[in-house]
Amino acid sequence: MINLTIPKKKRVYIPQDLQIKWENLEVILNELLERPIGNVQELEQWLKDKSELEAALEEDFAWRYIRMSCDTANESLVKDFQYFATEIEPKISPVANKLNQKFNDSPFIDELDQDKFFVYIRAIRKALEIYREENVELLTRLQVTQQKYQGITGAMSVTINGQEYTLEQAANFIKDTDRQVRQQAWETIQQRRMVDKDDLNMLFDELIVMRHEVALNAGFENYRDYMFQALGRFDYSPQDCYHFHEAIEKQIVPILKEQAEKRAELLDIAPLKPWDMEVSTTGKPALKPFKNGGELIDKSIACFNAIDPKLGQMLSIMKTNNLFDVESRKGKAPGGYNYPLAETGAPFIFMNSANSLRDLTTMVHEGGHAVHTFLTANLELNDFKHCPSEVAELASMSMELISMDNWNIYFDNEEDLIRAKKEQLVDVLKTLPWVAVIDQFQHWIYTNPSHNAADREEAFKQIYTRFGAGFANWDGQEKEFGNIWQKQLHLFEVPFYYIEYAIAQLGAIAIWKNYKENPSKALEQYLNALSLGYTKPINEIYETAGIKFDFSLGYIEQLASFVKDELQKLN
Repeated sequence: MINLTIPKKKRVYIPQDLQIKWENLEVILNELLERPIGNVQELEQWLKDKSELEAALEEDFAWRYIRMSCDTANESLVKDFQYFATEIEPKISPVANKLNQKFNDSPFIDELDQDKFFVYIRAIRKALEIYREENVELLTRLQVTQQKYQGITGAMSVTINGQEYTLEQAANFIKDTDRQVRQQAWETIQQRRMVDKDDLNMLFDELIVMRHEVALNAGFENYRDYMFQALGRFDYSPQDCYHFHEAIEKQIVPILKEQAEKRAELLDIAPLKPWDMEVSTTGKPALKPFKNGGELIDKSIACFNAIDPKLGQMLSIMKTNNLFDVESRKGKAPGGYNYPLAETGAPFIFMNSANSLRDLTTMVHEGGHAVHTFLTANLELNDFKHCPSEVAELASMSMELISMDNWNIYFDNEEDLIRAKKEQLVDVLKTLPWVAVIDQFQHWIYTNPSHNAADREEAFKQIYTRFGAGFANWDGQEKEFGNIWQKQLHLFEVPFYYIEYAIAQLGAIAIWKNYKENPSKALEQYLNALSLGYTKPINEIYETAGIKFDFSLGYIEQLASFVKDELQKLN
């Protein structure tokens, strides 16, 4: 019998029962600041002790965030989160900077294994370079302010046929074969979003002002340039992103335009409207890969088990330890995430399941992140687990494609299975232009910080139109068209975290291509790459996975052609 309980990690340096209060933390932080370091061995021990404290703090914060997003209407949980953000983090931040300086000033830093510590040292030096004391309070206010998005969107619900639904649940009606039903559902959802349009615009204006101030304080011309440094984007520039957008426009948009034309022909609808883009062209109801959240978890465990029993065991451990919240409900924050628990070594998966195919892909996506969390759990330093998004999203997006070979676990008949795979591959391609839209929109927002809400809406329309505007006709829906960006949580809560999805999507396609050719070798390379955490530069992690860190026009053309061929095989 496999033991599925998670053993509590024994703390070596900090007290086992440490209460996260400033007076307790201050003592430990001061010891770290004042401790004499006489040789390289003592420096490594100091790093391990500091890492142990950081892991405890991260896990405490994680649970505050998780509990709040599971129940955004609970004021007590919101206050718990805000306590950490306003009373703990601002006090830790200046001390953390001093600890970074102590490390950087150590005469023994050059005696560390440079291969092992190169990425870590580079990150510390960048953090020191952009740190400004005047930003501490600003970043605290930002963290508290941006969480208001969850409260506003978590309260959104609509009534259809006399029954109340969250927006995620109501979106299932947009897949209905009855065009009138899906149009009504689409319009009902958009009308509900429009109710909070002005409040979300005002919130966003507030965030832009604060973010711009952070950038100016740190000596940058704009927040875009600041964030490229803050996110540690050592391997590509804003100009590379613009080239990537162009490559997506040239290589991916034409394929999706072709798919949309085929959709219009099969549905016998001209022109296609926004509520015609999700319904199956087979004339059959939307796929139902599972009945409820419990079955989704169980089927996903079986799916991961079929790929490799070790992967199935990881999700089983999470189930046994109640580390899932997957059902959609009112008062729950939108979206989905995998939140690593730094001390525990396992993650928590949060999502809003409405029993759709998209929920299946969300689960295997977050499951890929979960595998990554388990594989990096025992790395020596907590910072070694902090992967850049280009690597983190490679873990999740690759799992979406690798898992497809075992989707028969979710579907009883071959016809539904083929439909699911086709829809997934089209979604893989659809990801790329939407990411380009959101990324380019962010570049515009933060390099034009004095714009107003009307300017922002116009800029979004122009950018979205360039990348196909969802390949639907928006005549008569102009107001809704200009407001679609508000559904993207990342814009409010994690600015500039989005281009990584497109970079990782290309990497995932390349891993899947390898997997189709040699499953065992490709899986081994993928897991080896994830096990590195962030102990190597991104390009070396991609090389370990058996792929290239490349988003050039030629590479996109090659991978897009592969996906197109795989789609044709399913016809």
